[in-house]
Amino acid sequence: MASRKKEKYDLILEAALKVIAEHGFHGSQVSRIAKEAGVADGTIYLYFKNKEDILISLLREKLGELVAKFNASIQEGDSADVALRKICEIHYTALEENVHLAHVAQIELRQSSIELRKEIGLAVKPYIELIESVIRRGMDAGTFRQGLDPKVVRLLIFGGMDEVVTSWLISGRKYSLSEQAGKTIDFFLKGLS
Repeated sequence: MASRKKEKYDLILEAALKVIAEHGFHGSQVSRIAKEAGVADGTIYLYFKNKEDILISLLREKLGELVAKFNASIQEGDSADVALRKICEIHYTALEENVHLAHVAQIELRQSSIELRKEIGLAVKPYIELIESVIRRGMDAGTFRQGLDPKVVRLLIFGGMDEVVTSWLISGRKYSLSEQAGKTIDFFLKGLS
């Protein structure tokens, strides 16, 4: 994408994130997203097919950024437990710093249609696969015990982090989410060791 086109694309996604977080997915009209982005309604359709496409693109972009942060943070020499700790810290910190993203990811995505959930699953897949690769690395190195089912464990870890974020949001963000990373990972590591 050309840089100017990419800028407008990103502007629309950021506007959509804000509008969906504030009004809910079903209460967010394309016209409201366009107004927030400062573009004409028709401009949205130059970049996206419909509101569902905006949500899927938004999730794909934001999760892609998270996975890129994980990959940049995790060094080749990091043990699996250190890598898992970094993943959790980045996950919590990123969502704490972007409450709109946290709200959309935790609340709005759960209210979507079956078709939309399938697309969301595809967007989340690289993140889940990253967690699985860390688990496998830990098993290969002997850091994590043998006999674990990496596909089940990756879901438990992702689901556990997901629940901590949801609880933080529901509580009205009365405490620091990022400060929960150590407790979360300590719990998981006891089960994996």
